Amino acid sequence: MPGEGFLQHRRKHLLTEIGNRFRCFLATKVTAREGTRAEGEAMLEASRQRLRNDQLDLVQVHNLVGTAVLLPLLREQVAAKRIRYVGITTSRDPQYAEFEQVMATERLDFVQVDYSIANRGAAERLLPLAQDRGMAVLVNMPFGGPRDGNLFGRLKDRPLPEWAAEIGAASWGQVLLKYILGHPAVTCVIPGMTRLANLQDNLGAGRGVMPDAALRRRMETWWDANIG
Repeated sequence: MPGEGFLQHRRKHLLTEIGNRFRCFLATKVTAREGTRAEGEAMLEASRQRLRNDQLDLVQVHNLVGTAVLLPLLREQVAAKRIRYVGITTSRDPQYAEFEQVMATERLDFVQVDYSIANRGAAERLLPLAQDRGMAVLVNMPFGGPRDGNLFGRLKDRPLPEWAAEIGAASWGQVLLKYILGHPAVTCVIPGMTRLANLQDNLGAGRGVMPDAALRRRMETWWDANIG
């Protein structure tokens, strides 16, 4: 079996070897823990070297760390055509007030938030604000995180409810992803995966019917009554 070092090397070169860069959307993050522009510049350059691409499609300020110094830097690089889009990320409720303020006052192309059927806080103010301001939304931790736990563990071996068939969901993973994708503000979900079978199952969630507002409410009611 190949070692991790070999696999990391292969991942770095896949876009070049396959020749499908034009079909890929390269998104990464940047931080400035010491609050300096130089940190961001160094991190961006390191990302370009690892990804072997001069232009990054999306760069996001991770968890608002260094937003004041990094957003101006990222916009300069957009003007220089080294970055296409700019955004910010969060993965925890205590940041929501600050996150909302940045969304309301800055020009952003993307925002990334934590959101799941068991963790709906972002839907109260952040997702509607993103819609109002024309910001694309990436969703992290769709299968649970520190706040709501591992959702598969909470579901265990429970059979799919009858309404899963209405949206063509063949697994709990597809149910959880379709719930998120059914929100009109959501652009893309980031499920994370380590197995080909998981990748294939997750891709299935992007096909077919998505739950409308009424079905999403039924899904929430079912979750709260049976799992939450």
